[in-house]
Formats: sequence, structure tokens, C-alpha cells
Amino acid sequence: MAYQTIYPYTNEVLQSYENLSDAGVEKALERAYGQYQAWQKYNDVEVRKQILRQVAALLRRDLDRYAETMTKDMGKLFVEAQGEVALCAAIAEYYADKADEFLAREPVETPAGKAYILKQARGVIMAVEPWNFPFYQVMRVFAPNFIIGNPLLLKHASNCPGSALAFEALVREAGAPEGAFQNLFASYGQVSRIIEDPRVAGACLTGSERGGSSVAEHAGKALKPSSLELGGNDAFIVLDDADMDEVKSQLFAARLYNAGQVCVSSKRFIVTEKNYHRFLQDLTEVFASAQWGDPMDPATSLAPLSSATAKRDVLAAIDQAVQAGARVVYGNQPIESPGYFVMPTILTDVTKDNPLYNKEVFGPVGVVYKVRDEEEAIALANDSSYGLGNTVFSSDMDHAGRVAARIETGMSFINHGWTSLPELPFGGVKNSGYGHELSRSGFDTFVNQHLVFIPQAVWERHGK
Repeated sequence: MAYQTIYPYTNEVLQSYENLSDAGVEKALERAYGQYQAWQKYNDVEVRKQILRQVAALLRRDLDRYAETMTKDMGKLFVEAQGEVALCAAIAEYYADKADEFLAREPVETPAGKAYILKQARGVIMAVEPWNFPFYQVMRVFAPNFIIGNPLLLKHASNCPGSALAFEALVREAGAPEGAFQNLFASYGQVSRIIEDPRVAGACLTGSERGGSSVAEHAGKALKPSSLELGGNDAFIVLDDADMDEVKSQLFAARLYNAGQVCVSSKRFIVTEKNYHRFLQDLTEVFASAQWGDPMDPATSLAPLSSATAKRDVLAAIDQAVQAGARVVYGNQPIESPGYFVMPTILTDVTKDNPLYNKEVFGPVGVVYKVRDEEEAIALANDSSYGLGNTVFSSDMDHAGRVAARIETGMSFINHGWTSLPELPFGGVKNSGYGHELSRSGFDTFVNQHLVFIPQAVWERHGK
């Protein structure tokens, strides 16, 4: 596996890195497990809280530098990368602020005696993270595990090594001990062996179904917990009573943010007959407004895709869909550039036998469906192997809430494409994975909930 930064805007190789040796893996495991043992003996949460707050301060101080690193690694707009750095700072502060609450002893009511649950570390966690949000995806697992006392080993995507190294340097500059967070330029074979190593307590992954299956297999074989976020084919439902101006205002961010390379972005637009033609016109106008170009230029609104492979895969998915009967309403034209640009594309007439029907396209492609009524909309939204996010547009919030409750998904957004905040749990169902990140749910993913029980008779003799 070659770890290289190839700038997606110019196709220029900016940096290459050597793969980690097996001896390097062993040293990393020794450091991480040693740090876990040290925290077990001297679990100074106050120190870790201050380090996380320093991480947030450094992110804000050097926001532009970190943002440019991400842009050069995987091509995202510089302004979007700036927003990602700011969100990472907010996540770090969130877990520092919530540490005492989340780690507090939890009483258990029982007539049989006295009981409580201690929130304790499990051990070293192996994280396999993707390229589409090179800092944010890492921060989602680093911050809560750091507060808990779980050292983290990172295998980042091979096309964003600069971001991986920058995050590691950031954590060290903030004052974290050497074994608390380590980046590994590891192979997938090495990752599998790391997960099965007895010094490792669990594994998490954000990525493909194939990658998730592999991580779950090795974690399960070793009887270790895992958490998987595997993408989605999210529905964007427009009901009869939707405010169409409000709908239009959300379309660009819902599908074209990060050039469409967002697991929870809207990919299937399901619109009732009443609003279908207006919606198709609005979506076409929004997609046509996208300006491709230099991602460092604030005038650019459409970034290149992350790699030549990503561009090839998206174009192949469009081509397969068209060959199977899909109609191109807009787009699917080449963009002449050395960069990995794909023209925003709108498809309709995607039937159930079309290969695109149950496929996540990781790029600026929207599929629009016309349905008779909301019952058909709900059925179509649920006819997917994925269940990550979902959007419902309605002028009646109770109505929207009732529809959202019937969608088989991990998250629903009302009159909004999607969002991510430190306090909102993030996770899906079906082939979108299991487990959660962010919020208290993300904190509890790799916590040992240690029960302590004192029988009533013992308490009466010794407890007072």
C-alpha cells in the first residue's frame, strides 16, 4: 500500500511515505499498551481534559494550515476544510467539558442492595478511518477514547498521509503522552493482526462494507467489540406540504458538499407528484450553479474528487445506470482538467433492476424518484440495504416527525439535508453499520461499564 499525497486538483504527487515495518507495528503496540497500563495506575482525567482543550486551541490557532493540508491530500474546498477544523475543535472541547458527567459513577436501583456502574477504559483501540473528512473522522474517535483512557492507533486512508501526520503532531504538541495516539502507515494485513493482538481491546472503522466486514471479522474472531460506519444511500423525501423554496435552499449542501463525498449526504431524492416537476427544475438549477476549479479559490464551489480511482468509479456507476435505462436530466459531461472533476449529474427513471438502485455513489450524482404519495415515498425510502441518514421536508413538523419515525435509518433530519454536531449521535442500521460516534453514545462505545454490587445484608453490616 502506497501512502502518497497526490493533489486531486493537479494530479501532482506532493509527498510519499514508507510503509511501516512489522517491527514498527510492534513498537507502536508496546507504546500504546504501556500507556494504557500507565493510565490504569494513574488515571488523571483532569490532565487529559486540559490536553483536549489545548488540542482545540491549537486547531483554532493553526486552522488555515490544517485546512490546507486536508485540501492538498484529498481535494476538498479550502473553505470546507476550514469548517472541518473548526468542528474538530468543538468536538475536542465537548468531550473535555462533558468528561466529568460521562465518567461519573452511575447508581443502579435494586432492592437487593447497593449497586453502581463505574465507567472505565477498555484498552487500546484500533481505528481505520477514511479520506473524505481527514481530521473530523479521526477526532470523532480520538477525543472520547482519550478522555476515557483508551490509547488509539490510527490506520488512515493511503491518500491522506499528510493529514494523518499532522493530526499526530497536533496531539503531541498539545501535551499528550507518546503512546496516547499513534499514526501507522500500515498495510491491511498488519491492521488485521493488530486487531487480533491481545493488547488491543477493540476496533472501529468508517469506510466501505468490504472494509467493515473485514474489521468485524477479525474483531469478532478475537471476541472484541467493534463499531462500524459504512456509508449510506440516504433518502431526501419531499412531501406534498413541503415549502419548495426551503427545499431548494438546502439542495446544494445536501448533495454537492465535499463534491458529494459524504456518507450521510442525500443521494435519493423522493418527491411526491405534486412537487416533482418544480423539484426537478430546482435541482437542475442548483447543480448547474456549481463552479469547478481550484479548491483553494473561495470562488470555487465544486471540488475535484479525491482520486483518479474515485472519479473512475463514479463515472462507471453513471454509465452502468444509463445503460440499464436511467435518463440523464443534467450533467454527465466531461470536464477538461488534469484534476479529478466530475460534472454534477441528475438521473431519473432508475428502476429496481438498475444497478444504481441500491448503490451508494460517492460523488456529485443525484437520483430523483417520483412517487404518488407519502406511503409510496416511505416504502421507497426503506427499500434499501442501507440505513444511515434520512431527510423529510414538510411544513408541518408533527407530520414530518411521523414520517421520519417510519424510516429504517439511524438518523433523520427535518427540513435540513444533514448535519453533524458534537452532541448529536452519529450511526446507522442495516448495511450502514452499527455502533455510534459523537455525543454520549459515542463515548460509551468503548467504555467498560463495570458493575459494583453490595448485598443489602453486607451494606447493613459495613456500609454505614
